[in-house]
Amino acid sequence: MAIVVIGGHSRNIGKTSVVCAVISALPQYHWTAIKISPFGHHICSANGESCDYQADDHTIAISEELNPTTGTDSSRYLSAGAVRSLWIRTRQGELAQAVTRIRAEIARSENVIVESNTILRFLRPDFYASVLNPDTADFKPSALRYLDRADAILLSGAGTPNPAWNISPEVFAHIPTFRIAPPDYTSADFAAFVAKSLNV
Repeated sequence: MAIVVIGGHSRNIGKTSVVCAVISALPQYHWTAIKISPFGHHICSANGESCDYQADDHTIAISEELNPTTGTDSSRYLSAGAVRSLWIRTRQGELAQAVTRIRAEIARSENVIVESNTILRFLRPDFYASVLNPDTADFKPSALRYLDRADAILLSGAGTPNPAWNISPEVFAHIPTFRIAPPDYTSADFAAFVAKSLNV
């Protein structure tokens, strides 16, 4: 079994598109795709709505996506060719509560691709790539924490020479880097690199 994790330093920088590109480029892996979304306090994990109910059964929700046409991230995984697609929601900082269930879903899968940074606290994937957009200033602490574990960096955006974030490019200068761009964020070289890494 291969486990691939795609993370990134912020929202809306192409992480889901990269996951879809890998699924589409490597269909022989029969991917189970998993998106992990943390919710803040007073937000229900079951539906993402405002919630003051703090019972234990509202800390985790796992949904299997069955419709490849809705346009949601988990639906896009299916549209790209994933055999299964799961959306896992937990309260902010409480992913540990879902790890047993996540491991169970992984165990029943042929190969898994996960969109998340924080899962790296609990899981050692076979391959981890981090999506970075120099035009987006926000840099999640979880992305910085695991940046040195990346097997590849994917640079998206216009590629400004001076990144908006206060992170030195020297931090990841030794990591293989691939350029990606909207709308599909694909890179044949990156897909080949993933396949080669998983087959070593």
